[in-house]
Amino acid sequence: MKVSDYIVEYLIKKGITDVFGYPGGMVTSLMESFSKYSEKISAHVTYHEQGAAFAACGYAQASGKPGVAYATSGPGATNLITGICNAYYDSIPVLFITGQVNTYEQKGTLNVRQRGFQETDIVSMVSCITKYAARVFSASELKKQLECAFEKAMSGRKGPVLLDIPMNVFREDIKEDGNYAEIDLSCQNCAEDRDIAVLRKCLLQSKRPVLLLGNGIKISGSTDTVRQLVEHLKIPAVTTMLAIDVINENDMNYGFIGAYGSRTANFIIAKSDLVIAVGARLDVRQVGARREGFAPNAKIIRIDIDAGELAYKVHDDEVQICTDMKPFLDAFMNTALNMHLDISEWIKVCELLKETLEGRDRRNPNILMERISEFLMDDTIITTDVGQNQVWAAQSLKVKSRQRVFFSGGHAAMGYSLPASIGCALASHKTVYSLNGDGGIQMNIQELQVIARENLPIKIIIFNNYALGMIRHFQEMYFDNNYFQTVKKGGYSVPDFEKIAYAYGLRYTCIEKEKDLKREYFEGNRPTIIEVKIKENTYVFPKLEFGKPNQDQEPLLDRELFRYLMEL
Repeated sequence: MKVSDYIVEYLIKKGITDVFGYPGGMVTSLMESFSKYSEKISAHVTYHEQGAAFAACGYAQASGKPGVAYATSGPGATNLITGICNAYYDSIPVLFITGQVNTYEQKGTLNVRQRGFQETDIVSMVSCITKYAARVFSASELKKQLECAFEKAMSGRKGPVLLDIPMNVFREDIKEDGNYAEIDLSCQNCAEDRDIAVLRKCLLQSKRPVLLLGNGIKISGSTDTVRQLVEHLKIPAVTTMLAIDVINENDMNYGFIGAYGSRTANFIIAKSDLVIAVGARLDVRQVGARREGFAPNAKIIRIDIDAGELAYKVHDDEVQICTDMKPFLDAFMNTALNMHLDISEWIKVCELLKETLEGRDRRNPNILMERISEFLMDDTIITTDVGQNQVWAAQSLKVKSRQRVFFSGGHAAMGYSLPASIGCALASHKTVYSLNGDGGIQMNIQELQVIARENLPIKIIIFNNYALGMIRHFQEMYFDNNYFQTVKKGGYSVPDFEKIAYAYGLRYTCIEKEKDLKREYFEGNRPTIIEVKIKENTYVFPKLEFGKPNQDQEPLLDRELFRYLMEL
């Protein structure tokens, strides 16, 4: 059989049902092979390679299986790079397949920039943002390379891999023996009994414990276990932004931490005596610029699969448990069933903090986001873009028990939400709500055609404040209101989204005030653009000034009230 046929059969064997790509000369054999197996696997053409990369990310996030995106050589391959970065920083397993010029056209050791038309060394370019990247030089090495790439993507801390395959290799014959390697994805780095014993001892000694839940919980498939753990132990829990859907709104959930996080969550961390960080990187946006100032009176226990992340310490004396999350949490859950914590006084403090601080920063458009979340159906998926809309969503969405929320986190790529929603919809067969700003939606607006063409159940919600609001706010703070390139008078403008919707054959509705909201806009499977027009200047509050402790966010609390809360 042809190499390209073997690749497609391999993906089918691994349970992958949908892949994403854009046609190009160097991948025509692969495209032809996808067409031969179209009853078992669907190859969806996007309208930009970046759209294919983000769609593959969404597919992986929603399914737990590797996403797959393909592109031709040269500009096709380089257009994938933003999506590759997104997958790398957010630990999303994606197999990227790029076509390459024929082996006999490649420059090899010649001291020329390029020999073959559209020849580009994509492997070198992405080697620092993939777990594995290699060029396949012959059919004889294809099986090994494919198996290695798959194993790297799915084992340990997950992430993207790339195989660069010359056009003539796609056409070569390969022996089809029906044997596909079964990759061992079992725990390679499991914590020992003593780690569980340390965690148990610290919890029993603590008077003010808090669980800090991160995105690693979602990636490892540990959400149900964590919910059971919180429910059984009744420990106050806070999250990172990417993990706001890990626990339910009312299950000891005090919000997400960090620069734009909940005042309540940040105060709870500051006042705790034990922080158990589960699958959270604890980067600058989460702990602040002065790492030693984070949870200053607490012992910190960090549970993470990546030893590299643990090497970036918060406290010098922190306890580190480098382990595969799911088996560790399952084992600890068995221990926790016999534990009882006496932290009733701490719970009273947490509730007082919440009662005092909740709603203090409630303003439009957070109010609109909160009201919209009431209409979003349960058992659906939400994707957010990057900018003010992302933070409003994290701050104000009332996430239902079966809803899942996906962000572009570490890379924070505008243009993520729309194509990611396509991958999520195809992987889950559920309604997806794609939240966007008027800036981010235009980054990959062409993918509306995929949604229209395939009649996908996606509601595209555009928060249109006629500005690049996050940067406009920076210009207001630091550049004397010089709104260059961020508002209409500064050279930025937005299209008529109603006409855009009709051009793509999508239903359109407009919301200008809270009273315009209707449940029917957000129900059903029909793809729809919902434009939320916001005429006033918009802000994201609370907001942390660089260098300050997390709990001292702007607008600053009255200093007497701040001291009172710190003394609780």
